Amino acid sequence: MLADEAAPTAKAATAHPWWRGAAIYQIYPRSFADSNGDGIGDLPGITSRLDYVARLGVDAIWLSPFFKSPMRDFGYDISDYCAVDPIFGTLHDFDQLVRTAHAAGLKVIIDQVYSHTSDQHAWFQQSRQSRDNEHADWYVWADAKQDGSPPNNWQSVFGGPAWTWDARRGQYYLHNFLSEQPDLNVHNLAVQDALVDVTRFWLDRGVDGFRLDAINFAMHDPSLQDNPPAPPGGKRTRPFDFQQHVYNQSHPEIANFLKRVRDVTDEYGARFTVAEVGGDDALAEMQTFTRPGHLNSAYGFDFLYADRLTPRLVASVAQHWPEEAGWPTWAFENHDAPRAISRWVDEEHRTTFARSKMLLLCSLRGSITIWQGEELGLPQVDVPFDKLQDPEAIANWPLTLSRDGARTPMPWEAQAPNLGFTNGVPWLPLGSTHVELAIDRQETAESTLNFTRKCLALRHARAALHHGSMTILEAGDQLLVFERTSGGETLRCTFNLSDRPASYRPSGTPLIAAGDIDGSSLGPYAAVVEEIA
Repeated sequence: MLADEAAPTAKAATAHPWWRGAAIYQIYPRSFADSNGDGIGDLPGITSRLDYVARLGVDAIWLSPFFKSPMRDFGYDISDYCAVDPIFGTLHDFDQLVRTAHAAGLKVIIDQVYSHTSDQHAWFQQSRQSRDNEHADWYVWADAKQDGSPPNNWQSVFGGPAWTWDARRGQYYLHNFLSEQPDLNVHNLAVQDALVDVTRFWLDRGVDGFRLDAINFAMHDPSLQDNPPAPPGGKRTRPFDFQQHVYNQSHPEIANFLKRVRDVTDEYGARFTVAEVGGDDALAEMQTFTRPGHLNSAYGFDFLYADRLTPRLVASVAQHWPEEAGWPTWAFENHDAPRAISRWVDEEHRTTFARSKMLLLCSLRGSITIWQGEELGLPQVDVPFDKLQDPEAIANWPLTLSRDGARTPMPWEAQAPNLGFTNGVPWLPLGSTHVELAIDRQETAESTLNFTRKCLALRHARAALHHGSMTILEAGDQLLVFERTSGGETLRCTFNLSDRPASYRPSGTPLIAAGDIDGSSLGPYAAVVEEIA
């Protein structure tokens, strides 16, 4: 069998909703394509490159925040939910992007941040003025203890107490993230109504779905009890890591609010809602948030922060989502995690692993998201301290999640200034290792990019891969073997997730393969998908 061969055919016929089994391409607007030379990507830049995304064979794009923001957390601190930040363009530019995407057969999913706003949002600016104004109870306020210290021991994800004193009100306000990101009081029905109105605003503009950011932080326990300490052990780089997050997040009422969101999206038909959920109890919350009548799907951090990709990890994660437990969404990379190529494999095996990893992602049961540049096999960029932009990376240096290193601009053209991303000075440095992996270099070769296209084509062509059931057959030290089944179609997926050869038993007609395969031996990180007769 030749490595990297594939023979996908037409898209598998399916009566399932479009999002069930969909492949979604995540775009970080700041880093995708710059149309005006200011060094920051923008909406017209995205629109100009949608033909590239459509040719990948994905079903949808997911846009990280482009809303009006002071950019303390690069758009996840929103000062106006219904406006485009000028650095990205205008509402007219967004409407044009949606029209162009739809004409290319792409759905459009956007982020919604319901747990907090920017401290520059008009709601917070009024709320902080007094304890009796129209928005006084729209955020989480609490009195100091008798000694003037914060109301409890809750810690911020980004470091330090989750409370900041505000002299105007003579109270502390809660912020699970930056102090510039005050937490909304989503227990307040007026706040829920306002957020639902935001949802309608974007649905009316033609969006096809929402990814709900950090949604398990949307409600706290109003009793404001101290969080208990975390048990000994585990990696701790922030005060946040020393606690069990029992009271500052994950309140049971979140599910009822999400039902309200789902009710609104259902009015528009064929819309998609996916929750981002992190934390020690993420699995239970994801399944709660996706029970009937709630969100369509959820994804967590099972793979995003994993130090290694092992057969046992994949098997464990897959088995936690039996068919009756809702519909999962998977991601190996995104804007919040170091690139998987740099986490999971040594430099010698990067090319093969990039392909087998993509084949594995495209073979999993669930919907999948591909982070921009993942289709190219991009490694992490080592951004020096003096060029870091991410507040979390700066605060936790050098024990950082390196979010900036995964957010560097897309390499479009190997010989163009700034690899074709901008005519100006890019907001983050480009990676020197990305030159040979630029898109134009991979358009004319038997490349990781073209292999990604084959993986996505096969996923669409085969119902078993697209939306079929999944059965784990083997998950040992080297081999991961599972079957995907739909109707009378069965595909066996075999992955060597180690850096040494592994024996395997050919079992059918090969459809696609990555790496070196010789008879009954899989080379390091090699993989094959076979059709069982």
